[in-house]
Amino acid sequence: MIEETYAVFAAWDFDRTKRENLAHLRDQNFIGAKSVTWLRDVAKVLNRRFDPAGRDRPLVVLAKRGLPVDEWRPLLLWHMTRDEFLVRDFLENWLFQEFEAGTFRARTRDVESYLAEISKRGGKTEHAWSEQTANRVAAGLLKVAADFGLLRGSVVKELAPFHLPERSFLYLLHAMRDQRLSPGKVVTSRDWRLFLMRPSDVEHELLRLHQFRKLEYQVAGSLVELSLPCASTGEYAERMVA
Repeated sequence: MIEETYAVFAAWDFDRTKRENLAHLRDQNFIGAKSVTWLRDVAKVLNRRFDPAGRDRPLVVLAKRGLPVDEWRPLLLWHMTRDEFLVRDFLENWLFQEFEAGTFRARTRDVESYLAEISKRGGKTEHAWSEQTANRVAAGLLKVAADFGLLRGSVVKELAPFHLPERSFLYLLHAMRDQRLSPGKVVTSRDWRLFLMRPSDVEHELLRLHQFRKLEYQVAGSLVELSLPCASTGEYAERMVA
């Protein structure tokens, strides 16, 4: 629902409550949903997944101001996976490890093997999944990864090199600092696995941005200093598309 979410947030009215905005969506169908059922599902997912008046406000602001979808999409992934255990766990603990291992193709049966072990990492289901359900969930997870550019291909999914846009990277740095992570923990955060980035990749990008004076990053032994352009994610979002 990437395109649908972007369209809804681009039309979001902060003077209305979430309920009022979603009611307006259902009444007007300004996203061009092809059925009442799909429109209802979009509203239901947005209601459950996001808090536009609170922690997700910067994401909405960026859509309203027309941030290109290619830059907005990774931020959507980060925002939505904070409460989406299965998607986050799949990306961090399966896809990233397959990427690290040099795996070329991502197969449904391999994801099913991962799903069989999900309870060991804190995943809970109401009842045991049937083989058909496990297959459907595995295929769905691969599609999510493909939708966000982490895999390519339709029938056969292949791991694809992923480039996190510069402004998206800076946004995520601000978001992690808002979580009161130390500079060292920002570099090693598991959140970067969502974008197939190792700590060394993060540090390389920090050094590059430091060289171009877009932030300050200094390392002296175990001491790490990181100074960002803005005081918060919200402030940076306001400046990204001023």
